[in-house]
Amino acid sequence: MSAVLDPFVAIDFETANERPDSACAVALVRVEEGQIVRKEVCLIRPGSERFTFTGIHGITWAQVRAERPFAEVWAAVQDIVAGARHLAAHNASFDKRVLRACCESAGLAVPALPFVCTVQVARRVWNIRPTRLPDVCRALSIGLKHHDAASDAEACARILVEAGQRGWRPS
Repeated sequence: MSAVLDPFVAIDFETANERPDSACAVALVRVEEGQIVRKEVCLIRPGSERFTFTGIHGITWAQVRAERPFAEVWAAVQDIVAGARHLAAHNASFDKRVLRACCESAGLAVPALPFVCTVQVARRVWNIRPTRLPDVCRALSIGLKHHDAASDAEACARILVEAGQRGWRPS
């Protein structure tokens, strides 16, 4: 893969409820020279005990109530993001919105890194439809435990690596 893509960090959030600042988990997967070099996954204590998405991702308030809030988690993972050319996410608008809302709620600067959306990449490079993450992973033979932040972020990283190997470059 060309250095045009590297390094980058794939990111995936899980939220407790419909509020974008309710992140309860984040996973980051760093890629350098086309290889996954580091993975971080953290549970996050959101600002509310209201969990309505437990049925989707399996995370409960009981699991996160003793975890660090977003500001502390984000500070702890800054080294994995340092020097990245972009962040990547599947359905990037969601993860970008969550990151922005969590940063704003915590009084932190929103990272200026551009996002690459692997939904769009999957459509452009392979013409995959539908482009839900399980569909793309099935088409590319990438293992996935959907709605597990670590698995989703790693799958996103692998999609982008494969796209890069096929000559795709961010616009």
